[in-house]
Amino acid sequence: MVVALHECGLFSWSEWADALSDEVKGPGAAQDGSDYYDCWLRALEKLLAAKDVAGRSEIDALAAAWERAAHATPHGRPILLENDPERRLAR
Repeated sequence: MVVALHECGLFSWSEWADALSDEVKGPGAAQDGSDYYDCWLRALEKLLAAKDVAGRSEIDALAAAWERAAHATPHGRPILLENDPERRLAR
């Protein structure tokens, strides 16, 4: 997703490196790097907010929709956002 957003011109690699570095070196970051992918996610979320692509509430709502969709999807089937029961009710 980061590569795709970079290729769309949303941010430069130096912006990405700075954002990720801030998270990896930030207070509370694991010294052993065990939270690297959490840092990666936080960096991406902050860039999305900084670029006015999506704010915290939008990201949280979409993440919740994907989680509901995952729980509603039978094993072995692709998880589709359309499988979110709340999304189906909203139509």
